[in-house]
Amino acid sequence: MAAPDVSLIMPCLNEHESLPHCIANALAALAEIERRYGLSGEVLIADNGSTDGSQALATSLGARVAPVARRGYGAALIGGCQAAAGRYLLMGDADGSYDFRDGVAMIGRLIDGADLCMGSRFQGGIAPGAMPWKNRYIGNPTLTGMLNLFFRSGIDDAHCGIRAISKQAFLDCDLSSSGMEFASEMVIKASLREMRIDQVPATLARDLRDRAPHLRPWRDGWRHLRYLLMLSPTWVFGVPALLAMLAAAVIFGVAALFELNWLHGTTPFGTSWQILAGFLLTVGHFAAIMAVATHFYGVRSGYRQLRPLLARWSHWLTLEYALVIGVLLIAGAAATLGLIGIRWTAGGFAPLDSVLPLIVASALGAVGVQTALGGFLLSIIAGHDAAFAPSADQQ
Repeated sequence: MAAPDVSLIMPCLNEHESLPHCIANALAALAEIERRYGLSGEVLIADNGSTDGSQALATSLGARVAPVARRGYGAALIGGCQAAAGRYLLMGDADGSYDFRDGVAMIGRLIDGADLCMGSRFQGGIAPGAMPWKNRYIGNPTLTGMLNLFFRSGIDDAHCGIRAISKQAFLDCDLSSSGMEFASEMVIKASLREMRIDQVPATLARDLRDRAPHLRPWRDGWRHLRYLLMLSPTWVFGVPALLAMLAAAVIFGVAALFELNWLHGTTPFGTSWQILAGFLLTVGHFAAIMAVATHFYGVRSGYRQLRPLLARWSHWLTLEYALVIGVLLIAGAAATLGLIGIRWTAGGFAPLDSVLPLIVASALGAVGVQTALGGFLLSIIAGHDAAFAPSADQQ
């Protein structure tokens, strides 16, 4: 028989009670998709080790069952999408909380050229008691807002359980999350790969189960948050690096102006502030190395586009240049420290008039060491290649 055009996928772990409703609803949605778009479909249950007979029940109701050994919500959906035969994938939970007929419009968006189409429960409506208040008013808006800030996804409900994606886009995203953070990973990687993401209204009803849901709000909320941070080197490393080094430059600069008598009076940045500036400079430089390293890792892993600025400067981003800059900084710091030592000795080992040169030289020496060692780190991440930035055929 010809392969179906649409695979409607439900992750399942002991959903015997709600499966009859969900599969009937899914078949009605597929019938509407066939009527409206002329596309055939299948219902696929991605079973994650049910022990209540869900597999046999699903088969008897006309669904195809794909066993998924790796445990977890995301693992079940990834296994189901991999086993799906359709070129369009529509997925939703098997607890009766979603109306799969909302997915008809999603398939239409994919036909129109979208790579991923999300449902929005805030646009479609949430039934009383269907979503805990902390999820509705705190967790979801906060995490979705951060996702849009970090990745400019342009959606208002990043964790809606009903969504559609083309099979090719699913493969290109190379998803791997086993838990609830799978919902964020799909949107993030689609955004990073500059895929077209659409959104349509979706409704949320109270689920049909008589047991507690698999979702654990605080645990799964933290898993979502840490995933957002892990996939955003700009915000985790880059922004703190910029702020730290900028603060260090301001402190050192103002202190130097008073030191050279270009500004008069009492400096607001004495010894304590200068020591802090040295700390900020070294920490900020380290964070900058981490930002570049993790960005290149994302590019080589296939879920991130190389930033144009880094592409233009790629011929400078090599191990050799990193070593040269590092050695020059170390040599300059050593020479400065040597001169300070000579002056200190000539002065009979009296306390230094100013510790600013000592702090600046020490901080620059540390930056030089980090630059040299960071160069080797970047080369290792590059696959033991002296050129840090991936070439066009490596992206």
